[in-house]
Amino acid sequence: MEEEVQGYTIAEAITEARRCLNCAKPLCRTGCPIENDIPAFNHALSLGNIGEARNIIAQRSNLPAICGRVCPHEKQCEGHCVLNHKNAPIKIGMIERFIADFDAEMKLSKEKLVPKNRGKIAVVGSGPAGLTVAGDLARQGFNVVVYESEAEPGGILLYGIPDFRLPKDVVRREVKNIEALGVTFITNTMVGKDVTIKQLFEQGFDAVFIGTGTSLARGLGLSGEELKGVVQSNYLLHMVRLFNDGKVSRKEVPVDEGDDVIVIGAGNVAMDAARTAVRMNAKSVTVCYRKTVEFMKAARAEYDGAIKDGVVFKWEHVPVGFEGKDGKLTGFRVNTPEGEKVIPANKVLLAIGSRPAAQIVVGTPDIEVNEAGYFITKEKPYGMTSLHGVFAGGDIVHQPATVVLAMREAKKVAVGIAEYVDAKKLLAE
Repeated sequence: MEEEVQGYTIAEAITEARRCLNCAKPLCRTGCPIENDIPAFNHALSLGNIGEARNIIAQRSNLPAICGRVCPHEKQCEGHCVLNHKNAPIKIGMIERFIADFDAEMKLSKEKLVPKNRGKIAVVGSGPAGLTVAGDLARQGFNVVVYESEAEPGGILLYGIPDFRLPKDVVRREVKNIEALGVTFITNTMVGKDVTIKQLFEQGFDAVFIGTGTSLARGLGLSGEELKGVVQSNYLLHMVRLFNDGKVSRKEVPVDEGDDVIVIGAGNVAMDAARTAVRMNAKSVTVCYRKTVEFMKAARAEYDGAIKDGVVFKWEHVPVGFEGKDGKLTGFRVNTPEGEKVIPANKVLLAIGSRPAAQIVVGTPDIEVNEAGYFITKEKPYGMTSLHGVFAGGDIVHQPATVVLAMREAKKVAVGIAEYVDAKKLLAE
């Protein structure tokens, strides 16, 4: 799949950066969850100093090429830009993406490796939270080892966001950048099954960070949900990723050419699933949502993209159940403002949220979770669970959110981990 939005040329990027007013109180930075110094990198780019611009971004972000593509900029940095009142905000995401892509293409930057003698940290999961913790701590002199259950690092960035929004070579490039800081990646290893938290400490790790996200999709619990044809959206996205990589055949992808597809939900995952179904040559794709468009959680750009792709939206359609024949799905029953009806479909994709997997918790009963299965963490040291030396962050603590929000929390946890290990070693001495 070709990337949908093309990046800036050098001239376009510099021209856009020069529009920045360099405000004394930059609201764009306030709107950025990780407080990127946006005016500073805009100014550097406006002078043609792309390497300097990249170094400014690197002070706050380990994943600029990814954030530049998938962050909901209209709700964050760009939404807070003072020029937004004229409906002409600086295109901060496009600028960040350009700087990261140009830097990678021209190999402008190479960070100096610092001695890894401050402590040894295990990171569980290689999604946005795990990569952020790994990068931040590696830069501070920690020896970091990342454990990933899949065959390749990247987590949801690799397996949960389609190529037309986030090309996988971009994810792989960002992972390589983290690896270049001295971080080690161990794949095909599930912590809690292949190796336990206890065993990690026995191997000499000073602290463990859990950033496994929310890998278990939620169901509706309605009649007929067991019918063949009711599929989780995340499963579709994962299998399409494997199909595109040549690791599974086309028949393993749960949307076939000519299918009538319904997507339940209106978040970014729902948009990704709907637009992926279109690209898998479904006959029709309809998104059903229980509320009105004003309550849609998806970024406006994703919604607009889905409309452009021909996806149909049905608002105030409340799920009632699934219809079927001979064990196969034939329709989706909903309550609408006009009354109850059945929408014909042979595939329904559920995109109504996810929850944490219990593998680590089952193997480590000392870690407390709330009634929904999310990790309970402390304020000091920030992010530590009920088990000393074990930290958690990202969606597994704060519930599913955006990439940059997971990064924001992970950066705070990285500080907590550093403080904890330093204090632990000081007491030992």
